[in-house]
This record gives sequence, C-alpha cells and structure tokens, in this order.
Amino acid sequence: MDEDASLSHEKWECKYHVVFMPKFRRKVLYGTLRRHLGQVLRKLAEQKEIRIEEGHLMPDHVHMMIPIPPKYAVCK
Repeated sequence: MDEDASLSHEKWECKYHVVFMPKFRRKVLYGTLRRHLGQVLRKLAEQKEIRIEEGHLMPDHVHMMIPIPPKYAVCK
C-alpha cells in the first residue's frame, strides 16, 4: 500500500476495474480518437487527484485500473 493512500483518520486501498464502452460497442476508439481519449482520461484523473495504474484501449471499449479514495463514489 502507498503511504499517500490515507486521509485524515484512515488508510485505504480501494482499486476498481472500470470499463467504458461506446453505445452499441461501436469500434470507434482507434485512430485519432485514441490519442485524444487517453489525454482526456488522464486529465480527468488529475482533476480528482487519482492516477490511472493500468489502462488498455481496445477498439470497442476501455479498461482502467484506478485507485479511488473512499470520499469519492465510483460513478463520479
């Protein structure tokens, strides 16, 4: 566990496997959208002060392994 993974009164290790899929699993995530999507996901992670530990971009979906602090809901 990282030393940074703590809040004021607790230590935590909550890692989630998050999968994003476009509607009807259309194969649109490669090409120019691939580079843009990676930048957008990294910027969103920075805003929430989390890091993307692992990520895979497939033609029709995205896999990410991310640690999310307990103060945030996964859906946020």
